[in-house]
Amino acid sequence: MKPKLLLVDGLNLIRRLHAAVPGESSEDLKRRCLGAMEKALRQHKPTHAILVWDGGHDHSWRRQLYPQYKAHRKPMPEDLAQALPLLDDAFAGIGVRSVRQQDLEADDLVATIARKVASAGGEVVILSTDKGFGQLIGPGIAQWDHFEGQWIDAERLAEKVGVPQSRLLDYWALAGDSGNGIPGVPGIGKKTAMELVGRFPTLKALFAEGAVEGKLGERLHAHQEEARLSYRLVQLKQDLELNLNLSQFRVGSHS
Repeated sequence: MKPKLLLVDGLNLIRRLHAAVPGESSEDLKRRCLGAMEKALRQHKPTHAILVWDGGHDHSWRRQLYPQYKAHRKPMPEDLAQALPLLDDAFAGIGVRSVRQQDLEADDLVATIARKVASAGGEVVILSTDKGFGQLIGPGIAQWDHFEGQWIDAERLAEKVGVPQSRLLDYWALAGDSGNGIPGVPGIGKKTAMELVGRFPTLKALFAEGAVEGKLGERLHAHQEEARLSYRLVQLKQDLELNLNLSQFRVGSHS
């Protein structure tokens, strides 16, 4: 039987649950988090499950490439930071083990694990509301919105973002991503980025000499490097060396 892996974006899940009930005790948060995980296990019936945590972005490859990356983000609420070790232990108690690696972001860990499992013939369900994982969706890899209770597929992504799934990276390269401090092209908003992605098949075609006329063309020509930088920042790493064995993460295993 081929493996079915549930990959949980830890902070995406926990932050949403924490924000829903401000000021609750660590024990109450732990109870709700365990309930959410148990629900996900019942819904998806995975053979394996991994809870993926950020290893920090302060010294990540993205921060080294672009020092402003996520620099504006507020620190994690103190009560949530204190609760995280308790949650880690609680999830391990029901047989869902965690993965984090120093200076590696959860998004890249999820992407690499998902790609390796899918490439080996396995099935992967990414539990996260993060649209950035849309670039991974395809044969063997699906994304589930736990809070809406529905799949985030190519059609839903196109509705939410406004461009086809295959052009997500091109779109973000132009429009940027303010939530992560990714610049895009200065002065290019979402609407203009959507229009440009619709007109040109690739970024290379868009940046070709004379492809876009007038002031917009001048702006694009002047800020090609920001677009290329933004593309690299939003593109998830899928080839990290993690030295993990899927057998370690069989659901219910406490070893």
